[in-house]
Amino acid sequence: MKTGRDVVVAALLGAEEFGFSTAPLVTLGCIMMRKCHLNTCPVGIATQNPVLRERFRGQPEHVMNYLFLVAEEARQYMAELGFRKIDEMIGRVDALVTDSAVRHWKADGLDLTPILTPAQKPHEQVEVYCTIPQDHGLDKALDNELIKSCQRAIEKGEKVRIEMPIRNTNLTAGTMLSHEIAKHWGEESLPDETIHIKFKGSAGQSLASWLVKGVTIELEGDANDYVGKGLSGGRLIIYPPQTSRFPAEENILVGNVVLYGATGGEAYFRGRAAERFCVRNSGARTVIEGVGDHGCEYMTGGRVVILGPTGRNFAAGMSGGIAYIWDTAGDFRDTCNMGMVELERLEFEEEIAEVLELIERHHRYTGSTVAEKVLSQWDSILPQFVKVMPTDYKRFLEEQEREQEIEAA
Repeated sequence: MKTGRDVVVAALLGAEEFGFSTAPLVTLGCIMMRKCHLNTCPVGIATQNPVLRERFRGQPEHVMNYLFLVAEEARQYMAELGFRKIDEMIGRVDALVTDSAVRHWKADGLDLTPILTPAQKPHEQVEVYCTIPQDHGLDKALDNELIKSCQRAIEKGEKVRIEMPIRNTNLTAGTMLSHEIAKHWGEESLPDETIHIKFKGSAGQSLASWLVKGVTIELEGDANDYVGKGLSGGRLIIYPPQTSRFPAEENILVGNVVLYGATGGEAYFRGRAAERFCVRNSGARTVIEGVGDHGCEYMTGGRVVILGPTGRNFAAGMSGGIAYIWDTAGDFRDTCNMGMVELERLEFEEEIAEVLELIERHHRYTGSTVAEKVLSQWDSILPQFVKVMPTDYKRFLEEQEREQEIEAA
């Protein structure tokens, strides 16, 4: 979708919603270099490099102006066709004329009849567009109870601790609470551990999405997909039930796409994640005991410690941040996508201390027996860790270090 004409044609074909991607990026300055995955965007849009980000000149008003122009062009086409509202156009394939559009050799033999035949209604009461608002059940969301219980923290910044059960029908638990905190306290949010929520049970999709700083969610149980999506400074702790007899490190604790697009905060998981762990993570620190395929895909920041196996295609498109893998079998290279990363050993004292601290926190928060073993045999286990270092990020850090040395001199 780029123009008002595109919107009109899509509506006539039956569309009710319209998505724009490339064109708004161009209005913000994108020059289509197709380097989004390399962290080297020359106009500062798709990069974590602060030097490149200073080149960004886009403004919200640029996108607003573009969309106003799209709407104006759509209105002109609607006026020509005799429609007053978008709803009137939806599914009106009879208003499309195809002859001039298909006079091209590539379209020879192409029959568009199935697409351009109006859909038959089972009866006259059936509509071709949405006429009944969807009830998302927000009034029944668990967050309503959380918000009510956390009023002292939201309004006055006082500490609050809550314990309650959770079920897999409780979706995005903690997200609406974070919204209320952000509205009241802004970007700075609340001090660490102002709100501590302990759940017991199986959490539904998107637990702790966009969880803000000052909120800790602790779950004794397991969780579905998208745990910690967009984590924004909060702390997330998940471990199996205390009565569980299964070895935590050998079982799936959280589902797919955990910590997707996280920008900050920390998360500790006593157990394994399914596929696409930490995809597009750009700032969160986390410890887990094994992940499935495509771990750390397109990651741009943060720190990831994995005390267990990884699936195939690890680090595909990873341009920033660092991952540390406890490679007990010595075969991690076989599952790692080496297109944009290098594999190294932990050598620098500051880095070793950071990894050690994360594992200590993991043990303290989750009671992990794996972490306990690593800590008790740290000197002998340390050489088994593999550092996954993006080449571009490494070059940036080296350049930054040289600049600091020059300034100090």
